[in-house]
Amino acid sequence: MKILNKKISVFLIWLIHISGALGLLYYDIIFFAALTPINLYLTALLLMINQKNPKFKQLIGIGLIFFIGIIVEYLGVNYNLIFGEYEYGKNMGPKFFGVPFLIGINWIIITLTAGGIANTILKKNKYLTVIFGAILMVFLDFFIEPVAPVLDFWEFEGNIVPISNYTGWLFTGILTQSIYYITFKEKEFSFSINLYSAILVFFLLLNLLG
Repeated sequence: MKILNKKISVFLIWLIHISGALGLLYYDIIFFAALTPINLYLTALLLMINQKNPKFKQLIGIGLIFFIGIIVEYLGVNYNLIFGEYEYGKNMGPKFFGVPFLIGINWIIITLTAGGIANTILKKNKYLTVIFGAILMVFLDFFIEPVAPVLDFWEFEGNIVPISNYTGWLFTGILTQSIYYITFKEKEFSFSINLYSAILVFFLLLNLLG
């Protein structure tokens, strides 16, 4: 039953991201970009469902990752710290002090997927695992940033992404990956690698064909 559920989840993740990319590219960018909150909530739900033997400790970890994500974004949006000078658009949903609730969910999604991959590849060295997980997060963001203003997710001052954005992602990623490593005793890989790949393909298509 678990194998069947995972196969269905993987199918849904690829369906969501490929159909979303095609809709943005060839149908109606305004309509499909506005569906971002639904996409992120559904993605987060599928990611949670596919975690191995969920425990209360994992919920604490998820809460901490969400909290850190919101705090660093608050400092970024309101004080231009960590990432640079930027602001969020309408398609990330309702905002509190300029920070969308959804961005905390996004930090959870990217941390858990990158962490699941890193912990499988480098599970024998916890320090390298944490650093590699953070690097995977930065790598993904590298392809997200050029598309984000077009989809009205967020935009940096002058539409120029500063180096501080990527160093900020790396620093925050190390924090969230450390929490993931400590609080998730059993790391999930097969769904994570599919989700990470689907997100990467989604933004690659938008970068190359948009």
